[in-house]
Amino acid sequence: MSKIKHALEVVSGLRSLADSIEGLVEVLEGNATETKVEKIEEQEVKKEAEKLPTLEEVRAKLAVLSQNGKQVQVKELITEFGAKKLSDIPAERYPELLEKVEVL
Repeated sequence: MSKIKHALEVVSGLRSLADSIEGLVEVLEGNATETKVEKIEEQEVKKEAEKLPTLEEVRAKLAVLSQNGKQVQVKELITEFGAKKLSDIPAERYPELLEKVEVL
């Protein structure tokens, strides 16, 4: 990742954090409207979505398992998610998949 792209991501994260802190202060002071509270909740959901692992990250973890002689378990894990191949698994299920990888 380039330094500029990384810096932009940091700035974006700081802006989001500042917005969340501002919203929290308003809630604590009792000045927040229902819309402001909903906005804070939406930001939290967005943050969680940003934390989803990528296909490449999941593929790398599974590749390590396969190289360690666990090809059968990797295949079973993929089919357990109702898929024939890793790319058929929806990205929002990657965290769940990685949890099961840790158990292996």
